[in-house]
Parts: sequence; structure tokens; C-alpha cells
Amino acid sequence: MPLLSTRKQEKKVKVTFANGLLFVEKEDGKQQAFPLEWFPKLLNSTDEERADWSQTDKGIRFNQLDTDVQL
Repeated sequence: MPLLSTRKQEKKVKVTFANGLLFVEKEDGKQQAFPLEWFPKLLNSTDEERADWSQTDKGIRFNQLDTDVQL
């Protein structure tokens, strides 16, 4: 029988924005950078919209923007 948890899943990555880039730092310290031009919704978004993200099994989901970044 599977166990269900109501605790919020811990994020295993760090997401930051600087100089027109989206930076994703993984748990092992490796970092990936993505130009925001690839994601027009992120490029034109507010800090609040960018802060509302969750980690998925394939990458990152920016919830308010309905945008996924695959890692």
C-alpha cells in the first residue's frame, strides 16, 4: 500500500535570473544557463511570477506562466 505525504516536496535545484539568463543549479552543484529569449513568457514576467515555480520529474514548471523548462 503506497504512503501519501502532505508535506511539500523539497526543491532539489536553485533557480536564479541575471543578465537575461535563467540559471538552474542542481543538487550536485552543476549549473545550467538558459537565455530568456528561449522563453518569452519568462523574459516578460514579473519577479512574483518567476518565483512561483515547482520542480517536476522532467525539470521546472513556472506555474503562473504555464511554462516548463526541461533539464
